[in-house]
Amino acid sequence: MQDGLILFAHGARDPSWAAPFEAVAQRVRQARPGQAVRLAYLECMTPSLVEAGAALVAEGCAQVLVLPMFLGTGGHVRKDLPVLLAQLQQAHPAARFTLLGAIGEVDSVVAAMAQAAAAALQEG
Repeated sequence: MQDGLILFAHGARDPSWAAPFEAVAQRVRQARPGQAVRLAYLECMTPSLVEAGAALVAEGCAQVLVLPMFLGTGGHVRKDLPVLLAQLQQAHPAARFTLLGAIGEVDSVVAAMAQAAAAALQEG
């Protein structure tokens, strides 16, 4: 059994919106070969969280980390995501799904955004 990771993003009508998230998923796969990594979306795009989780369980993942690709812990992370996670856990009781904090609240991510903002000022 292996661990899996779901990068959970909001979703959008424009498919090009997902490009940065796909790039993140690809970099994680390169950094952690053999780890199962999936993208999932709240709305407008597929797969959903439930679909991505089911795919990871079908691949043999017994533990799945869910990382919200949101800048902060707003309503979707506080209200919508726990409901979806409960549905997923109910559908796959033998697996363990663990919700992580929003990626935008990780110190290294905040530092990278601040560095990009400072660079924009310098270049601007």
